Amino acid sequence: MDFHRSRIDPGYPRLRIGRRRSRTKKAVIAIVVLGLVGGSLGAAAIATNTLGAGRLYERFVAKVDRFLAGPPPADRTTEETIVVTPGPATSSPSQTASLPPVASGRPSAAPTATPVPRVPVDVDIVTDHNAVFVHEIHVTWCAPAGVTMALAVLGKGPANAARETEIESRIHEWETYQDSHNLDWGPSAMVKALAAYGAPGYQVRAYETRADALRGAAQAIASTNSPAILLAWRGAHTWVMTGYRATADPLVFDDAKVIGTYILDPWYPDVSSIWGPSDPPGTFQDAAEMVRNFLPWKRPEGSYPARDGNFIVVVPTLPRP
Repeated sequence: MDFHRSRIDPGYPRLRIGRRRSRTKKAVIAIVVLGLVGGSLGAAAIATNTLGAGRLYERFVAKVDRFLAGPPPADRTTEETIVVTPGPATSSPSQTASLPPVASGRPSAAPTATPVPRVPVDVDIVTDHNAVFVHEIHVTWCAPAGVTMALAVLGKGPANAARETEIESRIHEWETYQDSHNLDWGPSAMVKALAAYGAPGYQVRAYETRADALRGAAQAIASTNSPAILLAWRGAHTWVMTGYRATADPLVFDDAKVIGTYILDPWYPDVSSIWGPSDPPGTFQDAAEMVRNFLPWKRPEGSYPARDGNFIVVVPTLPRP
């Protein structure tokens, strides 16, 4: 059996809990862990993930590595989480020029003053989802995998394991306690990573409702021709959103309802014991799937005042050249 393709996630909420490790440090940690779990018997259990031993090993390594790495600089700034308070929705077209609705693919770059009809729209800025997809190498690497895919969509590098590993190795440059009380990947670190690789202008936004969050993400995608990142699974997982279907153009009609999204899920093709099987790159996630997976932020490691109970999205704000 191909273990990598059939591994089962225990479902514990997580973002990346890991660090760059030297070969010496890895060896020391491995020796300690193997000693704790019983020498060769423990090694076999880890290799085959017997009773979840492999996953427990990964978590233990991450925790020890985090301890050895030490805290980030105290004066390091983090990207602010912007709490969005939407104004009253209206079914009347916006008075400002907007991009016209499109059947699919890239929105037009030219604004228009022509009245826009209220019709359903289907937008996806990616035509070949497999070309920009990368699987999270380790079960806790959804954030660097998501950043890798977003950059690939933007033409800022390849979607492959080498790029994902490189981005993961730089988490020490971006981590802050405010962003992640585990001192690992959080949405603000993703913003910094995107900027470091040539995609500035992303923001962390918090919305009171799922409908507002999806509409905000859709508006950002359509106006910038760039992907958004959804913090799914109560903030424990990363989904890259490349498009949407809506009842009307969300750039024109404030009350347009997003009825589903096009998603790149770095967990694919694995299975979660809580969230179920993942879907292939570019799968359209309908309203029911969004309700099941895109949930308000709630992290077990502590309080995040601007995020708790809100729907978190990392959105682009600058048009793609």
